[in-house]
Amino acid sequence: MAVSTFLRPQESGPDSPVLEKPGRLLIGGEWGPGTSGRTFTTYDPATAAPLGELAEADASDVDAAVDAARKALRDPEWAQMSPAARARVLWRIADLIEANGDELAYLETRDQGQPLGVARGVSVPGAAEHFRYYAGWTTKIEGATSPISLPNTLHYTRREPVGVCALITPWNFPLMILTWKLAPALACANTVIIKPAEQTSLTALRLAELCLEAGVPEGVVNLLTGGPEVGRALVAHAGVDKVSFTGSTEVGREIMRSSAGNLKRVTLELGGKTPTIVAHDADLDRAVAGCVQGALFNSGQVCAAYSRFYVDRSRVDEFTEKAAAAAAALRLGPGLADTTDLGPLVTEEHLRSVDGYVRTGVEQGAELVTGGRRADGDLEKGFFYRPTVFAGVTDDMTIAREEIFGPVIPVLAYDDLDDIADRANDSEFGLAASIWTKDLSTAHTLAAAVRAGSVFVNMLHVPDAAAPWGGFKASGVGREMGPYALEAYTEVKGVFVNLDR
Repeated sequence: MAVSTFLRPQESGPDSPVLEKPGRLLIGGEWGPGTSGRTFTTYDPATAAPLGELAEADASDVDAAVDAARKALRDPEWAQMSPAARARVLWRIADLIEANGDELAYLETRDQGQPLGVARGVSVPGAAEHFRYYAGWTTKIEGATSPISLPNTLHYTRREPVGVCALITPWNFPLMILTWKLAPALACANTVIIKPAEQTSLTALRLAELCLEAGVPEGVVNLLTGGPEVGRALVAHAGVDKVSFTGSTEVGREIMRSSAGNLKRVTLELGGKTPTIVAHDADLDRAVAGCVQGALFNSGQVCAAYSRFYVDRSRVDEFTEKAAAAAAALRLGPGLADTTDLGPLVTEEHLRSVDGYVRTGVEQGAELVTGGRRADGDLEKGFFYRPTVFAGVTDDMTIAREEIFGPVIPVLAYDDLDDIADRANDSEFGLAASIWTKDLSTAHTLAAAVRAGSVFVNMLHVPDAAAPWGGFKASGVGREMGPYALEAYTEVKGVFVNLDR
């Protein structure tokens, strides 16, 4: 196992800082402090204790990273690397992720708060799987010949890298979502500048180290830590050809406006308000178990979290009672504790936002069935919030319309299944939807009628490296994962060859 240049040994203890010295920026293959020398603190959301200091990049660091990425884009070591050799580099990254899986999981849990079982069982394996999946694609990025109508002319297409890509990642699944972007970008021979969320940068730093260890040439992968201004500088920079961003719809709109300067290519995976439809014939116990887990996984901090529940009126009371009991039984605690079902929210600021939505729900007349408050006692120092269930929610209430991104379950009743798709679609979002039914016709009819990028029938919102991921409407632009990501990270060039002698 490689030794990190800045992390303390994991054995230093669950209450210890994890950064031995300030986390550095990676520019052109070299780790170093930011030009300004400024740092900022990252915190453990389970205890609010500092985990260490990170370098704060500024505009000059952005310029340097872009210059390094542009130089590497032309460097024969990368630009002329064979597809098979590139595949081997990606496969080595996957192997290193697995070899360092315990460390990566520990970092993810300390920095983000997710239960260690989630980090070990979902985040780390998912990260490795994405690199292996795209390692297989490097030798299959093909052009085509076209039967054009010009006489004696051969026409063929080439897929070429789009260029320098800014990968801006969120704080809810820092490691795995970064790999959704990084693996296809490298498979298509781009160079990248990673900008992780300032709240959760640790696994991005470690992954960048592993990329260098795997043999990624200098300058191909660069990393800048810092706040929103770093992301804004990357988006506005004329030397950046593409931006891939996962985060809020508000920031996505700002990125669209800022990218217009040099007409950057953009991929945006934005907010969601997943409608979950529980039909009259659904296996209710199975639906309750799936809906509660789908709503509260990672404490509800999931872009596709099940977040508004439409339940047949004849079964809504039973559903609400069982969902409230299941939610109340979940055990809150630090992610490192074996008994923890739900970890903390990521920051104090976000906890206050979630609590504000709960207070608004009560003010607007929703019935608070369980939860609705910050955890106290041994957990009061961290950012823990009790899982919350509301009954009697109507479509016009704020908690049914806006993305809460927390452990809140609003339950709405419906009378006519024929009208439910219209209610589900009455939202600015369209990332995902969920359907619970035993009837095959109902499942396929609703899956076609709901406007969402992904529809999950009788299951959790589990993405896969081979399947497209992205949203309709204000939930984003473009698709990640599967062969669809190759479209996002390549440009198509047409070549015309006159065959006349």
